[in-house]
Amino acid sequence: MTPLLPTLLPALTAKAKSRAHPPGGAPCACGEATGAVLADRPDATVIRHGDIVAKAHAQDTHPAELAIRLAVAARLPTTLLAPLHTTPTPLHDRLVTFWPHGTPVDRDDPDAAPWEATATLLARLHNADPGSLPHPLPAMRGPAKAARAIERLRAAGRPHPAADPVLRAWRALPPWARAEAPAPGPPRLCHGDLHLGQLVRAPDGTWRLIDVDDLGVGDPAWDLARPAAWYACGLLAPEEWTRFLDAYRAARGPAVPLDGADPWPALDIPARALTAQTAALAIAKAVAADRPLDEVEQALTDACDRMSRT
Repeated sequence: MTPLLPTLLPALTAKAKSRAHPPGGAPCACGEATGAVLADRPDATVIRHGDIVAKAHAQDTHPAELAIRLAVAARLPTTLLAPLHTTPTPLHDRLVTFWPHGTPVDRDDPDAAPWEATATLLARLHNADPGSLPHPLPAMRGPAKAARAIERLRAAGRPHPAADPVLRAWRALPPWARAEAPAPGPPRLCHGDLHLGQLVRAPDGTWRLIDVDDLGVGDPAWDLARPAAWYACGLLAPEEWTRFLDAYRAARGPAVPLDGADPWPALDIPARALTAQTAALAIAKAVAADRPLDEVEQALTDACDRMSRT
């Protein structure tokens, strides 16, 4: 995938403005929210204009699968932020979707991270009846994203001393966690890429999950795997992990036992996969920037080394 083309950025900005201000409406008075770039990555670019957000999805996005994911979000508006329309708009070589603007989690105030709200939303998502949702539901893309991260590490072009333990940890995973086989167990609706950046506060003041690109059916433990991996690597405080896990259980989330039994038999493999994925991306970025790993990145690769020896 390539970054957003220069010719597409103004076109996306214009699309956001036209949705925010239909013909014949009041003049634009959106101030700083005029054409603000909220994200610009190879897999997505997000533009805000007023109360409207326009997202250009990755070039390899499957149109029919995206349409199903948008329809699911529209069907679950108290869990997922609902799109303004469920039909993507073609723009140059991308598909564009439109959303109401929400307030993201404050990165500068980690103590206020909404762990309980996150867990409750996940439990609600996982308990949704797949049979009542639009079909055919695609597979959750978490394992596929992890496999893509490993391929990016292998293609980094220059050997890195931390790469071997990451690749050993990856090879030790079962095929389903490497996107080589279906996930075990009954399929549940999953987010596929859960982290605190995937939450926004809606205009009504409540939290919603955003970013449906990886939404689909699979093992719900995958959605708990990133905070579980952070906790196991020492990057998430035990108190925050407990808040998250207790809230998920209180909302009767099906990924872990509800009776207080050890959750790690269910979480271990997804947590290992997410650790390898995150470490692989960190190493690839460090190689591209010709810089050493930082403290957090080193902690992830050290965890992969421990995992590969177990």
